[in-house]
Amino acid sequence: MSKPSPVGTVMINAARQAGRSLARDFGEVENLQVSKKGPGDFVSNADHRAEEIIYESLAKARPGYGFLMEERGVVEGSDKSNRFIVDPLDGTLNFLHGQPHYAVSIGLEREGKLLAGVVYDVAKNEIFWAETGRGAWLDQRKLIVANRKNLEDSVFGTGTPWIGKGEASHFRFSQEMAALTPVTAGIRRYGSAALDLAYVAAGRFDGFWEWGLKPWDIAAGIVLVREAGGFVDEIEGGDVLTTGNIVAANEPLLPKLTERLRKSKAFR
Repeated sequence: MSKPSPVGTVMINAARQAGRSLARDFGEVENLQVSKKGPGDFVSNADHRAEEIIYESLAKARPGYGFLMEERGVVEGSDKSNRFIVDPLDGTLNFLHGQPHYAVSIGLEREGKLLAGVVYDVAKNEIFWAETGRGAWLDQRKLIVANRKNLEDSVFGTGTPWIGKGEASHFRFSQEMAALTPVTAGIRRYGSAALDLAYVAAGRFDGFWEWGLKPWDIAAGIVLVREAGGFVDEIEGGDVLTTGNIVAANEPLLPKLTERLRKSKAFR
């Protein structure tokens, strides 16, 4: 069994603290104050409370580290080598509809490279954590990606475009479904990219893809997948943290999934 490093422990503790706040708010979800950041994009005071808890906890434990946070944005630190990438509530729409599938996601970037990641499934009390060279873990159980080799045996997670995403995004998704549903065992949309990537690391999903995600949606999950023996790429070959166009799977499935996604353009 591996143990997290001191900074990994700090991240896990911060995620648990924020999770306790979210769990309390989840029980009072009908009374939350909710605002819209954009079409189909909601933020609640639960997000803000959880983010403040994470910020205070991490800043106290690692003064000088920078932050990239969903609600607060960029916080420059005196230590230019280290930056936490934080989503205090991934799966906000699930949360606001009383669906118990949401997470806290905290990644650590050092010298421009992702070093550590924590994804906390609050409702199930599952802590997924990973650090470069230490493996990926669910609490104290070592994680490894699924070993399926064929698309027809595999189940994939994805995200669907919502209102405000534009007609092109919705059309692209319909074409991807046309390209993939006939050749896969199933496609799932659970509503939390951080947990989708954690599920790839745990072998619950065989792969995952989505377009246009933010760094805080995927930073921690990328570390989890890689340390569980999986692979992460940008769908069209760019930088995944820049574009947010992510595809993740084991070694045999990644090129097959990516090829299908790229070929779906032929339907457009």
